[in-house]
Amino acid sequence: MTKSSKRRKQSDKFKAKVALEAIRGVKTLAQLAAEHKVHPNQISTWKRQLLENAEGIFSSGKKAKGQEEITAPLFEEIGRLKMDIKWLEKKL
Repeated sequence: MTKSSKRRKQSDKFKAKVALEAIRGVKTLAQLAAEHKVHPNQISTWKRQLLENAEGIFSSGKKAKGQEEITAPLFEEIGRLKMDIKWLEKKL
């Protein structure tokens, strides 16, 4: 495989930046594609994904609750394990 045929992985930050530029509409997709060295279809895909998932950005309350639901049982388990360690230290 030659160097030019390898896939490049773009960061999420880069994708968001390019998608926002496409949404603003100051430059055409072709101009953005040439500037950032990506295919115009890829920019269209990122733009569509950003528009479809934009409402999730502002629903942080739901994500925080989900994170709490995940971490609460883990902290409980840590507490139980600490108690077990203390009990075992006393027994030895």
